Order: sequence, then C-alpha cells, then structure tokens
Amino acid sequence: MKSLRRGAGTDVAGSRPYRPGDDVDWIDWAASARLSTARGGDEFVVRERFAEEAPKIVIVCDRRPEMACYGPPLPWLDKPQAMRTVVELILASAGAAGGFVGYLDYADGEPHWRQPKGERKLIELRDERLWSTEYGGPVDWLERSVDHLASHTRAVTPGTFVFLLSDFIPSPSHELWLAALEHRWDLVPVVLQDPTWEQSFPDVDGIVVPLRDPRSGRTSSVRMRRKEVAARREHNRARTAELLETFRFLDIDPVVVTSSDRATILAEFLLWADLRRTRRVIGA
Repeated sequence: MKSLRRGAGTDVAGSRPYRPGDDVDWIDWAASARLSTARGGDEFVVRERFAEEAPKIVIVCDRRPEMACYGPPLPWLDKPQAMRTVVELILASAGAAGGFVGYLDYADGEPHWRQPKGERKLIELRDERLWSTEYGGPVDWLERSVDHLASHTRAVTPGTFVFLLSDFIPSPSHELWLAALEHRWDLVPVVLQDPTWEQSFPDVDGIVVPLRDPRSGRTSSVRMRRKEVAARREHNRARTAELLETFRFLDIDPVVVTSSDRATILAEFLLWADLRRTRRVIGA
C-alpha cells in the first residue's frame, strides 16, 4: 500500500534536485538533461517516490442465526463454510503481503475483537474464531461493528481494508454506509447470498414447503400460490439489485459469493482485484 511517507516504492511523489548520498538509480535522466541544457551546466534531478507499507486488514463476520442457514446436507449455499473459505483466502493473501490482520464478530452479543497483528498471530486467529459454531449475533451487528472499529482509531487507521462478511439481508441503510465511509476505511462488503432462495426464488407453487425460523428454530409448512411465488422472486431480485446499486452509488466494490467452492470464491476475489486495479489506472 502507498504510504504518505517518502521511500522505496513504485508511485512517484515528485521531483527534487540531487543531493549527495542519493541513490544514482533515483536520477531522472531525461529531466536532468533538460534542466542541464536550460541552465548550461550539469544539473541532476531525482524522483521521490511514496514508500510502500504492509496493508492493514480487519475482517468483520456477521454471526447472526440467519448466517447459519443452508448447511449440509442441503444443496444450497453453505454460508458458514463460505465464510470460513473467504477468511482463509484473506489470511493467506495477507500473509503473502506481510499484512496485519484484525478480526471482529458478535457471535454471542459481545465483541470478539483482535487488533491487527502480523503473520505470527494469523494462526492463532484462524484456530480461535474460524471454526467457531457460535451464531447468536444481534440484528444490529453492523452498527455495533462500525462503532467498535471507530473507537479503535490507532488500530483501525484510514486506509485499512475492512472486509464485511454477511448476506446483508435486510439491506443496511445508506446512512450506515456513509457513517462507515467517514472514517476513510477501504470497505469491502463480501455478500454471501444463496442464488436460489435469496437472490431469486424457486418454482414451489402448489408444493408444501417447510420453512424454518433461524432464530427460534421453529419449522412451519407453507403452500404458496403462483402469484405469491412470483412476488417473492421479484422482491428478492429487486432487493439484491438495490444492494449492489447502493454500493455502486457509494463507490464501494463488493465481492459477491454464491458458492462455498474455494476455486469459485477465489475467482470472485481475483475479479474484484482486477476491477479495482483497472479503476485505479483509469482514475490516474
């Protein structure tokens, strides 16, 4: 990541006259030749670059009961497994980049918080929270998470990557996203949604379907009519489209995960990285 400090890096911060002790490789020979011609003497110009520093990352996991849905042996998105795979990929990437990773969830209503630590601590984080089966988080987990991170300004500095893992159902308000963006974090929503039941709705008209309340665990049998199925499908599609449009409006780049397959999730993250890289080049 580009730092505000000057040092070894790839992004040019500016130019200045050569000073004794400067590395010869820093000399901008074309600019030096032009200046020497203009002044009639040997003048050397060096390029200053922004230093590069290890990225700082915080992973925030939504552990409401709704996020424990669709586990084995059901054939739909296994959200807990998908969440574990996402966390593993982020940890692996952070380790390769020498990054510092923090973690936060509200699995039992209380903050499970780990400040960003280096590679030696990544194994502890993986073992302690990655395989937790606690899914009793509150409905306002995102509001609590934003407030908690905002209270740790030294650990969560501007520019920190904040990965938010959730299905975002119901969709958070615009005001909440704006409040998070005020802290100048690099927000990355990882949207974990089942493509059949949450981004659309299957043709189950005339069929008795068992529906389970994730908080109470109670199951009820429901027979839906064709119009009800169509209305639910349109509602789910519109809800997903509205969520993604909100991200586009706020200039936030989400990662959409609809499978717990590791290769598929990795492909989505690589696409996300390519899009960010392309936007930076166009913006420059």
